[in-house]
Amino acid sequence: QFESYNRVADCCRFMATSTQAGFVGELTERRKRKDDKMAGPTTIASSTPKATKDTSSILLLLCLYILQGIPLGLSGSVPMLLQANKIGYRQQAMFSLVSWPFSLKLLWAPFVDASYSRSFGRRKSWLVPIQYGIGALMFLLSYTIDDLMGGGGGATPPNVFVLTVAFFALHFLAATQDVAVDGWALTMLSKENVGYASTCNSVGQTAGYFLGYTAFLALESKDFCNAYLRWGEPQESGIMDLSTFLFFWGVVFVVVTSLVWLFKREEREGHAEEKQGVLSAYLQLVQVLKLPSVQTYILLILTSKVAFSAADNITALKLIENGLPRDKMALMALPMIPLQIILPLIISRATNGPCPLDLFTKSYFPRLVFGLAYAGLVLWTPHVGVSGQFPLYYYVVVVGATAVHQIFVYNMFVSLMAFNARVSDPAIGGTYMTLLNTVANIAVAIPKTVSLWLVDVVSFKDCTGVTDFNLDCDNFNELQLCEAAGGKCVTNVDGYYVLSIACILLGLLWMGWQRNRMNRLQALDEAAWKCSPR
Repeated sequence: QFESYNRVADCCRFMATSTQAGFVGELTERRKRKDDKMAGPTTIASSTPKATKDTSSILLLLCLYILQGIPLGLSGSVPMLLQANKIGYRQQAMFSLVSWPFSLKLLWAPFVDASYSRSFGRRKSWLVPIQYGIGALMFLLSYTIDDLMGGGGGATPPNVFVLTVAFFALHFLAATQDVAVDGWALTMLSKENVGYASTCNSVGQTAGYFLGYTAFLALESKDFCNAYLRWGEPQESGIMDLSTFLFFWGVVFVVVTSLVWLFKREEREGHAEEKQGVLSAYLQLVQVLKLPSVQTYILLILTSKVAFSAADNITALKLIENGLPRDKMALMALPMIPLQIILPLIISRATNGPCPLDLFTKSYFPRLVFGLAYAGLVLWTPHVGVSGQFPLYYYVVVVGATAVHQIFVYNMFVSLMAFNARVSDPAIGGTYMTLLNTVANIAVAIPKTVSLWLVDVVSFKDCTGVTDFNLDCDNFNELQLCEAAGGKCVTNVDGYYVLSIACILLGLLWMGWQRNRMNRLQALDEAAWKCSPR
């Protein structure tokens, strides 16, 4: 879900950046049509549809964004695989750090935008080595991933620290590639077609995430492959394991990057202006952060998502822990894809006004209630499933609950994006809006990591059936020792339910604290949000 936030935020940022360029392009196109009309009849070639002349560029952008989504999808798959190995939630919290680069890329984006080799190309100077780096890292991981994930039938614990470092590097490279591709998209496409960049971003990243998450977990599952993809004797493994998947996409990255390097020409841009812009971009960020209105808004946003951290970030792992097969969990994300595409389009009509945050505050309490609903779903799951088999009505309940939950999630998120767009100073609109969107992403990332780490802290477990020594079963090693001694780890107090109740209480307190502040922020004059001279 966190990655879907990033995809929507990137799409909104693209819309803000491309709208201005598209408007300029449209004016140019109108003047051209007027001149052509005065000059006389046009030729057949001049009536070619706008998008047709950029077809190859649109397909290339789509391909690059799909590649970008692969590491993101894999980073969503690995926690599911680790959960099956019964690692602790502290280790899950450590691995959750891999998603942070996409939330923090604003810190190095101006440098990427301004530093390059003129002979190689402004965007290709970063795109080519970055994608080669992703391919090389995938090659390396393909030969070591089985040991890192805890090979040998679960006899050795997964090396979560090394996994975190490796996938953090993948995310950092993918985030840097995103900066380069975003910039290239605005010059690769003609001005009248620059609006297609946001579509390529949204569709491409969604498709890539689907391949790295849903498709991989389905192909990795022996049950799914034996039931739907094999016609012979059932086998004890899926069609593709993680090492094979990494190797395959490592090859794809290298091949696509080589083709882009050799055959895609990049138009040269002015050099002096971009070099001058890197310092001004950072100075603009400082100016925005000095505004009292922005400081108040950032405080509200950073504290608003704490109440949803247990429901949003721990529920899926708990369902798997309670017996739900991870391939079924991944496949249940399929009905959400069209919903995630349609919802922003519908919700944007309700936020297109002077008070877009009204929808945010109205959706807060219903989303808070879903914390209790999800806790009940987790509690119900082990009583419904038998040996990993669940009745159809269970999946209907899970999908239905997730769909309703997504409505409130997107109500809040789109309203934030609409407010960010409304208050952003047009003089520095791109930097301003990207900063506010970055804050919204950080507001999700920090509670995610903290909540995962706290699960084991507030959980109480014992190793029953063993009298020689005391074990808390807090980590993989103690779990192995308990089972080796003939005992069984029993959870007396599950930290997930403790955190769920605590989050709901914090959410109620936040609602009482923020209600008037949100209204006051929306009522502020335009000048309160501007840092440029009027």
